[in-house]
Amino acid sequence: FGSSMLCQQEMGSKKKMGYKCRIAGVMLLLIGSIAALVVVAVVQDKLKVKEYGLEFGIVIDSGSSRSNVYLYEWPGEKENETGVVTERKNCKVNGKNNPNTDLYEKTFKGFQDCMDKIKNHIPEEKHKTTPLFLGATAGMRLLEDFLSKQDFQFHKASIITGQEEGLYGWITVNYLKENFLQKNMWNTYIRPNGAETVGSMDLGGASTQIAFQVQERGEGADYKSVKLYGYPYTVYTHSFLCYGKNEADKKVLDKVIRESSDPAYVINPCYPKGFNITIQASSIYDTVCILKPKNYNSNQEFYMVGGADSEKCGEIVKSIFNFRNCSSKQCSFNGVEQPPVTGDFMAYAGFFFIARALEQSGKSDLDQFNIAVGNFCNTDWAELKLKKHWISDGYLKTYCFASHYVLTLLADGYKFDNETWKNIHFEQKETSIGWSLGYMLSMSNMIPSEVKEITPMTNPVFAGLIFLFSALIIISSPRLSQHTFNHFLKEFNTMESFFPPKV
Repeated sequence: FGSSMLCQQEMGSKKKMGYKCRIAGVMLLLIGSIAALVVVAVVQDKLKVKEYGLEFGIVIDSGSSRSNVYLYEWPGEKENETGVVTERKNCKVNGKNNPNTDLYEKTFKGFQDCMDKIKNHIPEEKHKTTPLFLGATAGMRLLEDFLSKQDFQFHKASIITGQEEGLYGWITVNYLKENFLQKNMWNTYIRPNGAETVGSMDLGGASTQIAFQVQERGEGADYKSVKLYGYPYTVYTHSFLCYGKNEADKKVLDKVIRESSDPAYVINPCYPKGFNITIQASSIYDTVCILKPKNYNSNQEFYMVGGADSEKCGEIVKSIFNFRNCSSKQCSFNGVEQPPVTGDFMAYAGFFFIARALEQSGKSDLDQFNIAVGNFCNTDWAELKLKKHWISDGYLKTYCFASHYVLTLLADGYKFDNETWKNIHFEQKETSIGWSLGYMLSMSNMIPSEVKEITPMTNPVFAGLIFLFSALIIISSPRLSQHTFNHFLKEFNTMESFFPPKV
């Protein structure tokens, strides 16, 4: 009898153990399936990577005398919402922007040639989404029709204001100098230590601009705020229309003519000795920047000879500026308010070419620059041509005036002195310096990037695993519940045997 009871107990124990093992197995399957389902979902979501392609943008810098088409590109993955932009192609448009119909036709052909070249550098699938911007003078509105028919996303023409031109030039300069961001040793973009910016000075044919960062925003349109790579900047910027090199040259020629009593023999102190030229009146007065003289005749001719008088040339150049009227704490000239210049400055475009002619490019000294101007202006024409053989006659004849103009503009106008002049760097960069690159950088903030998400598992594999583990959960859950319920009943019945019913 004892042996029989022991055998029954052992058999019961084995049954109980087997039952618990089955429950544990089902439980393990359920928990494992849930865990696997969560892991698959998390891995698919957290380990996915974003793949960015290159983004492209086209900017047309179109003025009254010349036009350039620039192609820029940047990785779709931006740095704090701003693209890391690179100039890919710069195409100079052949033809002059002139209302004459024949010349316009040649210009349109030049634009088409440039657009065809630009198109070859952009993947075909990106053509429809590549933005095309036209920054033009009012006389270039006819280009809108032409550009709207191109295979790109054309944005309406915008007239770039003088302040915008100065601001975008400042952005371009500091971007090229890596003052906004640079790569560290781990090839990651970071903001440079100190994050100091440099001022920007541009000298064009019709206008000149100055722009530099200030700590406090002043009043008026000359103070601009911009956000780049996640950081805000306040920039003072002003553009002086009619004070570009070409227009200033006309102002000086007008002064020289008015001081002369004989139009058939005009002595120009800004021209070198041994140089003479006949100038037609229309080439001087075909501008809104100068008042035409009484009894103006566009066909009148002026015979000019070089006077080579550096001091007199400097006096005439200063006379085209107004340094007297100023209602603010400090002005540059013509009553324009300007805070004191601070920090380093890059002077480019016309500034660079004039400084190079004086052998003062790079970093210079105010006294040395002054001496170089006098030496240049007192050199005979024949010697100048020999020494400066790389400069065309058309430019060389103007560089005595131009050097005095730069000296006056920077020292008397912008108030650079012996100390701050040393902070001016007359430079030229391989990438075109101007407003277009800075404009593209600003626009990249608003241009969305195309992005593809690459997951660690393909969609069929991911869906298959989700289905598998979901099915295991569905299958194991009822079985576990049934086994658990049966086990509870059995345990309850066992416990009831120890407590006989009350009589």
